[in-house]
Amino acid sequence: MLRTGMVMTNLSVVPASKMARTSDAAPVDAASASGSDTAAVSAAVSARGRRLPPKVALYVLASITISFLAASSAPTPLYAVYQAEWGFDPITVTVVFGVYAVAVLLGLLTMGKLSDHVGRRPVLLAALAAQAASMIVFATADGVSGLMVARIVQGLSTGAALGAIGAGMMDIDRPRGTITNAVVPGIGTATGALVSGLVVQFLPAPTHLVYLGLLALFVLQAVAVALMAETVTRKPGALASLAPEIKLPRAVRRPMLVAAPVLFAVWALAGLYGSLGPSLARQLTGSRSEVLGGLSLFVLAGVAAVSVLVLRTAATRTVMLTGILALIAGVALTLVSIRDSSATGFFVGTAIAGVGFGSGFQGGIRTVMPLARPHESSGVLSLLFVVSYLGMGVPAVIAGFLVVHAGGLTATAQEYGVAVIVLAAFALLGLVRGGGDGAAVLPGERIGGNA
Repeated sequence: MLRTGMVMTNLSVVPASKMARTSDAAPVDAASASGSDTAAVSAAVSARGRRLPPKVALYVLASITISFLAASSAPTPLYAVYQAEWGFDPITVTVVFGVYAVAVLLGLLTMGKLSDHVGRRPVLLAALAAQAASMIVFATADGVSGLMVARIVQGLSTGAALGAIGAGMMDIDRPRGTITNAVVPGIGTATGALVSGLVVQFLPAPTHLVYLGLLALFVLQAVAVALMAETVTRKPGALASLAPEIKLPRAVRRPMLVAAPVLFAVWALAGLYGSLGPSLARQLTGSRSEVLGGLSLFVLAGVAAVSVLVLRTAATRTVMLTGILALIAGVALTLVSIRDSSATGFFVGTAIAGVGFGSGFQGGIRTVMPLARPHESSGVLSLLFVVSYLGMGVPAVIAGFLVVHAGGLTATAQEYGVAVIVLAAFALLGLVRGGGDGAAVLPGERIGGNA
């Protein structure tokens, strides 16, 4: 079925004004598309059944990223419950957190490009099935080993899905997909932390109810994915794509050097709040509220999502500079507040750092992704997430070790914050020295007064 103003190529629907291309198709414009070809494609789609409109499919893909990252942050307010029941120390919390990040990395490196070969839908359906299985493991876990297994399955499926989701959104609408890739991680992380905290605080059986609710959501999303049209044509090399490979297309190598330090720094901050944030919030406020424990991560990620939307039409370089400077200022205020035991200052600093998180991540995505060709999108986006999850996982595990074996929670948080500021300073230096002409320009940006 064709909609006015849309042209269909390889069973994908793209706006005629933007004309994204599929992984193995040449550029097509509306004037050159013949009526017979259009009718043939329309008939092929009708034969395969009714499919979701492209705009709806974009929202479905965005919702999957939100739910996956909400599921990843949902255990954060629950760690205190698990710790009270099972009696493990703080380093175990950061190890469980770090295991997830490592599993995501493995999923990204081995399955990040798979959807470019077998299609977006098969990868997403398999990832949703694995996520559903991890929720069952979480809900039935009776010890740390159960949490570890659930986190590994969850991380592998998330890593497999992130590249396919992001590339799928850009297949449908490249400019809007680029922005959506930057905003939905913050929404997902914030939602998971807050909703989980509310469930722990006010509802029965929180260690079961949170995961069963997410399980139901994944089932619904799998049905929606089954109704989506495939946006790429299958091509050989699926098995070869599973071999871990760090390979960047020539067009994105220089922009990646500019974006990588920023991505590492902002996700290192997310790792701090995901692993130690609840303990810091409870220590500074003197409250044992589980909602308050998840509030710090909610503030960080929620403000990040809002900042992406506010700055979505700003020049990419401006977004990057805003992110780095806000990150430095926010973390500095947070460190001063921890030293002075100021809960208000801690949350204000967290909000400012959230602007840095959202802007830095958006700037990194926008610096690199518009320069990737359609058939390269999944692999390039996966490498961006590899850098991000390295930043989130490795420092968090080190911090857990230091909490137990060095100066304790407060000293470790301060040392971690200083390290994030140093990383951000290096990122600023790299942007000033090498990023002047490396950033891509999105439709709608104003350069020299011209759109």
